[in-house]
Amino acid sequence: MSTIRRPRKGSLQFWPRKRARKFLPRVNWSSVSDRGKNLKGFICYKVGMASAYVKDETPNSMTKGKKIIVPVTILECPPMKILSIRFYRAGIPVSEVLAENIDKELKSKIKMPKKKHKIDEMKKEYDDIRIIVYSHVKKTGLKKTPDISELGLSGSVDEKLAFVKENLGKEITVSSVFEKKQVVDAHGLTKGHGFSGPVKRFGITLKSHKSEKGRRRPGSLGPWHPARVTYMTPMAGQLGMFSRISYNQSIVDLGKAEGKFSNIKNYGEIRGDYMILYGSVQGPAKRQLLVTAPSRETKKQKKKHFELIELR
Repeated sequence: MSTIRRPRKGSLQFWPRKRARKFLPRVNWSSVSDRGKNLKGFICYKVGMASAYVKDETPNSMTKGKKIIVPVTILECPPMKILSIRFYRAGIPVSEVLAENIDKELKSKIKMPKKKHKIDEMKKEYDDIRIIVYSHVKKTGLKKTPDISELGLSGSVDEKLAFVKENLGKEITVSSVFEKKQVVDAHGLTKGHGFSGPVKRFGITLKSHKSEKGRRRPGSLGPWHPARVTYMTPMAGQLGMFSRISYNQSIVDLGKAEGKFSNIKNYGEIRGDYMILYGSVQGPAKRQLLVTAPSRETKKQKKKHFELIELR
């Protein structure tokens, strides 16, 4: 009798396979690169994909100096404002200070804390500072309710505090956080496909056309003993709306739209700042993403540099 080989299906790195609780995922800011500017991340919205006509200026590339066409993803990045400042000690939040001059419209959209403290009143009982920011998504025309997320800061504690005091009540733009040629990570949710079968969900092989009780299902749910269905058995369930990270995306272009992008399918018009990333990014159009500094930067991706000529 031949040896039974039944390799498991699907990766256990992504487990459990269920819908994410929120659109903007939590980020381990201690693992994100500290070599960039003060702010480590920015909230953006996916516009869609396009083909870019670019000049390849990557060193030692086979197409160096030539004009090529590459796939790119366009993101709209409305300005952000600081909602509150969160103080940490040994990785645990100690206290939180609400920012002043918060938009009146925001108070009707989210719950605001009743107690208000001032930054100068804080005692030196913290070793890290992070900020809670909200996006001015109303300027994009997508929706009115802003997205809120916690962002990490780079530098020493004094430098972080100075950055917070300087930017309280001011709009933070994407050009003040990232720049061209830089490598970034995109954190967000994938497209949602709802309840899907094991063939689409795990990629198992279809059974023979003569098999009984269905073709698009596993041949066996497991052995007699243990007399139960284990978690490794490919079963039907939720597919999509999973939190994923797209690593080392190179920024091809960055700037203000100024009427460059209009009548985009499933999106409309870009009214504010935009960012163009090399390659694809998870999620459908209008999906909110958290673009951060790289956590596992590679030399190969860092070397890539494309000079944008036009979009097609």
